[in-house]
Amino acid sequence: MGETEQRPTAGSRLGAQENAGISTLEHGQKPPMTPPGKLISIKIQMLDDTQETFDVPQRAPGKVLHDAVCNHLNLVEGDYFGLEFPDHKKMMVWLDLLKPVMKQIRRPKHVVVKFVVKFFPPDHAQLQEELTRYLFALQVKQDLAQGRLTCNDTSTALLISHIVQSEIGDFDETIDREHLAKNKYIPQQEALEDKIMEFHRSHMGQTPAESDFQLLEIARRLEMYGIRLHPAKDREGTKINLAVANTGILVFQGHTKINAFNWAKVRKLSFKRKRFLIKLRPDVNSSFQDTLEFLMSSRDFCKSFWKICVEHHAFFRLFEEPKPKPKPVLFSRGSSFRFSGRTQKQVLDYVKEGGHKKVQFERKHSKIHSIRSLTAQPSEQHTESSSFAYGDDNDAAAVQSCRQGKELKASTEDTGQHKSPSLKKSPKEGRKVDGAVVSTVEEEEEAAKDRMQQNRPQSQQPSTGSLTGSPHLSELSINSQGGPSVANMSLSPNLSPDAKQSSPLISPLLNDPSCIRTDDEEEVKRKRFPTEKAYFIAKEVATTERTYLKDLEVITSWFQSAVSKEDCMPDTLKNLIFSNFEPLHKFHTGFLKEIEQRLALWEGRSNAHIKGDYQRIGDVMLKNIQSMKQLTIHLWKHNEILTELENGIKNSRKLETFCRDFELQKVCYLPLNTFLLRPLHRLMHYKQIMERLCKHYPPSHIDFRDSRAALAEISEMVAQLHGNMIKMENFQKLHELKKDLIGIDNLVIPGREFIRLGSLSKLSGKGLQQRMFFLFNDILLYTSRGLTASNQFKVHGHLPLYGMTIEESEEEWGVPHCLTLRGQHQSIVVAASTRAEMDKWTEDIQMAIDLAEKSSGPAPELLASSPPDNKSPDETTVDQESEDDLSASRTSLERQSPHRGNTTVHVCWHRNTSVSMIDFSIAVENQLSGNLLRKFKNSNGWQKLWVVFTNFCMFFYKSHQDNHPLASLPLLGYSLTIPSESENIHKDYVFKLHFKSHVYYFRAESEYTFERWMEVIRSATSSASRTRALSHKELHAY
Repeated sequence: MGETEQRPTAGSRLGAQENAGISTLEHGQKPPMTPPGKLISIKIQMLDDTQETFDVPQRAPGKVLHDAVCNHLNLVEGDYFGLEFPDHKKMMVWLDLLKPVMKQIRRPKHVVVKFVVKFFPPDHAQLQEELTRYLFALQVKQDLAQGRLTCNDTSTALLISHIVQSEIGDFDETIDREHLAKNKYIPQQEALEDKIMEFHRSHMGQTPAESDFQLLEIARRLEMYGIRLHPAKDREGTKINLAVANTGILVFQGHTKINAFNWAKVRKLSFKRKRFLIKLRPDVNSSFQDTLEFLMSSRDFCKSFWKICVEHHAFFRLFEEPKPKPKPVLFSRGSSFRFSGRTQKQVLDYVKEGGHKKVQFERKHSKIHSIRSLTAQPSEQHTESSSFAYGDDNDAAAVQSCRQGKELKASTEDTGQHKSPSLKKSPKEGRKVDGAVVSTVEEEEEAAKDRMQQNRPQSQQPSTGSLTGSPHLSELSINSQGGPSVANMSLSPNLSPDAKQSSPLISPLLNDPSCIRTDDEEEVKRKRFPTEKAYFIAKEVATTERTYLKDLEVITSWFQSAVSKEDCMPDTLKNLIFSNFEPLHKFHTGFLKEIEQRLALWEGRSNAHIKGDYQRIGDVMLKNIQSMKQLTIHLWKHNEILTELENGIKNSRKLETFCRDFELQKVCYLPLNTFLLRPLHRLMHYKQIMERLCKHYPPSHIDFRDSRAALAEISEMVAQLHGNMIKMENFQKLHELKKDLIGIDNLVIPGREFIRLGSLSKLSGKGLQQRMFFLFNDILLYTSRGLTASNQFKVHGHLPLYGMTIEESEEEWGVPHCLTLRGQHQSIVVAASTRAEMDKWTEDIQMAIDLAEKSSGPAPELLASSPPDNKSPDETTVDQESEDDLSASRTSLERQSPHRGNTTVHVCWHRNTSVSMIDFSIAVENQLSGNLLRKFKNSNGWQKLWVVFTNFCMFFYKSHQDNHPLASLPLLGYSLTIPSESENIHKDYVFKLHFKSHVYYFRAESEYTFERWMEVIRSATSSASRTRALSHKELHAY
């Protein structure tokens, strides 16, 4: 029986899995009703100039056709796009999503509907999906060719050079000339060919995804980006052009913008016959009349423009889709048109929360094969079309395909002919957040469930992907081969866009059926070991000491070994660091051995013939803490070590590069300078453990006297070093934040103290935009995050705290949880995600203002390279094109360097939350290590893992002997609860972590360890207010 030949579709050319069933609807939302009846065929022209045919019922609303196209492309952010077609008067109009298709497209056989970008966001970094950015890049290419996107020759050549880089790769003069001869991107291109090639030469090594990003970065600065001109006349009869953008309504004379009416200034938009009316809010400082009138060529043309304005205002300014107006009883007056679909905020929230099923892809050079092999295949594809019919059979097929997709391995290699030359997708690939590979909770749960059902290990495939705004995990994948030896893993959590890494929590190491522990094994283990609380306190000393020793080895072994191979550090600095850390490592190696020997005797596992009372730990602690006092001289040196290392990094580019590269290694799972503070933090842990032990023992207990003496000794050491440690923590935090920021030269200055960082929405002429705020005792910075290789936050502006006032302004701006910050020279309006977040920011900002007022006066200009931003929310934001901007865009990739993308700053950005310095201090105290059993929501067995909790994050290891984590789970934003009866977790000592739909269960070995894990995790999942936090600090006074 012969096989039917399958023709490539637009979805397959873009790398989509066939019938993947991807929907642009939100979770739980049903697709629009598809009325039965006769089907009509609609031809859709895609952005790559191919045509597809879709069969929809005659009475189906426009949303059915729009969703069909988006589903066909596996396009999640389809709300930015629209369907455009010529009406019966040959005027280009947008397809209304609420009206039936047949009533709008009267002669479908003779009409080609275009799928194009409808809403251009102010910043392309708001586009979360790489596929969306690729389609936007195609739109820019199309607008250039059609003359819509006008700019000077330099900008044009730079834009085309990025397009050429994305299509054929790195510069080769022969291939470039041949390619430009065959592809005309603009009319009269020949005059610019030399300049295009000159720019293309500077893009060496740039990936197609980076080229798309740079193309959009340059295009968005141009005055005509996303602009469609609508001819009109003003009251004097002067010919002008009107346009609508995300900021408001724009007025052009020719291609030059002469005026702009921000949405914040517009009170009402209306039309009357051929007159388009803009009613402005009263403004004493404005010379405009309160109502502006423009004359357009016809009523239909005027109404069409009015509709576009209504849609743009709703999409960019509203939080949710406007509700339909009730129908009048007798007669209606005016248009009933309203915006239909998700607003930009809803789209951003939906993608960030991971409410969609991801289909991953990797952007490839789109024309490299056609140019270098000179085949005619691509041109032939443009003439083909495929049919996409609606009906029960097709829906069932899509559902069946979706189910089959879930049964695939973590990554599949498709050998079919439906792979795109530009994109390559894999249905179950891992996802990368800021360079660190991530696998979704759903994929992990499904994969784990499949493995247990099949009862055999699965091979692990490399995976790539792209994700911004991950709502749950930021996991570091280490083992890409699925090998049995943890020690031999060599793949680091590098941030390279092309890194091929596996999903860590579905690797054979973590999901081998042999690792799943049975209940009988657990019961035997529990009966064999002691059950008293003192034993588990002693065991906590051992488990946390193992982690501490591994952290010391990061400096004494890994860092020292790397330094010895590179001639980048002065000998004086080497001696200072390692001569003070090696004695600590030597001492704690012996200390751990002694503790483990005592635990072995306590458990009765060894030396059973030796008689004596070994069921205590106070004597061991007292002996070693007294010996530890001799090492105090080394602990006092840590402040000098941290300062000298940071000074060395500041003064030596080679040392800076070396330390940055070392931080990207898998063994350095925290910022490097954090490990330098570990010895001081460890003293606090000893003190807390001894406090719990003394509280547990009655005064008559044999171990009470030694435990109390040990507590007194360690408390004295902590009191001596506490002030030094507080200064070091602030110094370390400032330097850590400095690595996350660009556009600021002197963040670390004497007297500056960090207070809080977190995500807020800033209100401007472009609407509410997510920004990352950093609060210090003298200044407030606000930044944005770009989708670049460096993963850093760019400083947009700053407000000195001296003379600042803060007030709630929800009623004034109509935005929930809104604050107005009024400085001496500028004011900004910000909105928090919740009332609790707003209260935290209000409390901390007010405290910081009070501190600034008590100082000698306003701080000097501290930000050497931060851009000025003195615009109020009401002012129109206009990005002017300049050669400096274009040059900066052109060279930005050269300046970018790999950067750790799973820092606390990035987690706060993705989870839309904040943390304070007090939260960091509490987190330092609440560190814990030990074995836990983990279970997914949909899995059956429990899996034993070694877990380290530090820096608001759980790090997962196969065993405590591993040198680096297999995965990590940041807990900011998660909720900590105990499973309910309905969840059927019939086990003791189980706690539940969940964030939206992502659920984990963890099981501890005893009541004491269960309470300890609940205590430390609660400190990360529920950030305390400043009042509560200060009382907590008083309880742990030194």
